[in-house]
Amino acid sequence: MAGKGEGAAIGIDLGTTYSCVGVWQHGGVEIIANDQGNRTTPSYVAFTGTERLIGDAARNQVDMNPINTVFDAKRLIGRRFSEPSVQSDMKMWPFKVIPGGPREKPMIVVTYKGEEKQFAPEQISAMVLTKMKETAEVYLGSTVKNAVVTVPAYFNDSQRQSTKDAGLIAGLNVMRIINEPTAAAIAYGLDKIKGTSSGEKNVLIFDLGGGTFDVSLVTIDAGMFDVKAISGDTHLGGEDFDNRMVNHFVKEFKRKNHNKDISRNPRALRRLKSACERAKRTLSSAAETKIEIDSFVDFYLPITRAKFEEMNMDLFRRCMETVETCLRDANMDRSSVHEVVLVGGSSRIPKVQKLLQEFFNGKKLRKSINPDEALAYGAAAQAAILSGECTITENLQNLVLKDVTPLSLGIDTEGDIMTVLIPRNTTIPTKMEGGFTTVDDYQTSMLIEVYEGERSRSTDNNLLGEFKLTGIPPALRGVPKIKVCFDIDANGMLKVSAEDKATGQKEKITITNDKGRLSKKEIEKMVQEAKKFKREDEEYKKAAKARIALMHYAYDMRNTIENEEIVDKLPPRDRRRIGAAIKSALQWLDANLLAEAAADEFQHKLKELRGICNPIFAKIY
Repeated sequence: MAGKGEGAAIGIDLGTTYSCVGVWQHGGVEIIANDQGNRTTPSYVAFTGTERLIGDAARNQVDMNPINTVFDAKRLIGRRFSEPSVQSDMKMWPFKVIPGGPREKPMIVVTYKGEEKQFAPEQISAMVLTKMKETAEVYLGSTVKNAVVTVPAYFNDSQRQSTKDAGLIAGLNVMRIINEPTAAAIAYGLDKIKGTSSGEKNVLIFDLGGGTFDVSLVTIDAGMFDVKAISGDTHLGGEDFDNRMVNHFVKEFKRKNHNKDISRNPRALRRLKSACERAKRTLSSAAETKIEIDSFVDFYLPITRAKFEEMNMDLFRRCMETVETCLRDANMDRSSVHEVVLVGGSSRIPKVQKLLQEFFNGKKLRKSINPDEALAYGAAAQAAILSGECTITENLQNLVLKDVTPLSLGIDTEGDIMTVLIPRNTTIPTKMEGGFTTVDDYQTSMLIEVYEGERSRSTDNNLLGEFKLTGIPPALRGVPKIKVCFDIDANGMLKVSAEDKATGQKEKITITNDKGRLSKKEIEKMVQEAKKFKREDEEYKKAAKARIALMHYAYDMRNTIENEEIVDKLPPRDRRRIGAAIKSALQWLDANLLAEAAADEFQHKLKELRGICNPIFAKIY
């Protein structure tokens, strides 16, 4: 929990395609606009020959610089390079991804300032988080240290830990990781919890974003947010719908242009992807649109809403299957759901809304909260509670959040059997124990392998970590009594301990998933790199500002001496001297057009030019 003197705590929706930041102020959540005036910021980072760009600036130049513009980092965070989803996504990305080290971490390769650089997904996410942090700091006028960050409900332990690491690299204390649909439920219910009960309501949060999909069934009653069940897919969203369109048009272009394959051209593929993103949004309000790319003479192809729906129908139906799973896990039928709330940009797709409405027998869908801002809104409210601001905030005094764990957790037992200690959808924080024993006579140690997942066989699930309990007194199999304890905190993060009851010998592990997580040393290195990037960015901006000041002054002076009235007042010698000084300054500027010189060099040149021009003009004014 943040201390009272540590400033405002912020809520950040770290999205696949867009991110958003909010803060609790004046009795309500303020969603903060970025430096471009936009309330959401693209989760894009670009690298050029001279600078690093984050957000709108990176997104705006992606078509010209696709191989060095990184997006979708959320789809890589906490994953291994060999995972099928990573291999599938790589085919659609213009930037390069390679395996890094023995843990198979996917590393993003770009060229920055003429050098090849490799970045972990946590570093790219940290850059986006830094942008959100700085956006909030400009708005608040003070340093921000504490934040609540949202993650998809179905993010596993490794993905959650990696998101916390990204926060650490960005210089943030992540007070809480909060499930996205839970944050949306808070946003939806906030105006209903002002101290009086409006009756218990079962609310289904349907959160379909750019890269992930979550469903939560939440019971809201007088400020109590009780999550009954969550379900979802960390690899289903608007990006997948876009990719279906891209694949369709690659084939169409190939068919109509003598078998020419544009998928081998990163710039062409990126331009097509951008065109498909625009078309998808247009088709939410129009029955037909066209895909047109200027650089391709023959690329002018129509797409109808019906065709878009047909190519994505299996994905839309997967969404409905997930809703059904969530209801089943919550032991509720469709009629028990009072409200269905839409969250996430992709929830605007008409066919998705139609299927969802039909699923709930024509129930009106709730669209009262902004689907793009709801997660940051809920996260900011939770941040206010954790930072202690709620003590003076009537709206939040009664808010109590009871979240659940998204996946079953257990250990491997004899015969490759996953023995579950904490079933999925268990309210967290929680602590559960189980009794185990040895499988061999005179066994003196036991390997505890911790898994998450829903399969019966341990090896079909995700191995989170392992440790060895030693010092067990030799005995026949089945005699030793070993107690294993699972402890999940409010962030959904896990600690496991094992104890021999006879001797009191105990071992424990805080699950770090060494296959995917960054080591402490790696995090420290990345924190230093982030500080270095920040310094470089600040130096570049300072140099660019100084360059512009010199440029404006030089051109103003040139325009001034070309004015006939002023020329007549200047002696020929002074005119020649000023002209030569301006010419020299502009030539020097041309040679340093990309702000390669330091700020003080530009400032020195400006001072030099002013030293010549100002005294001369002072004589005639």
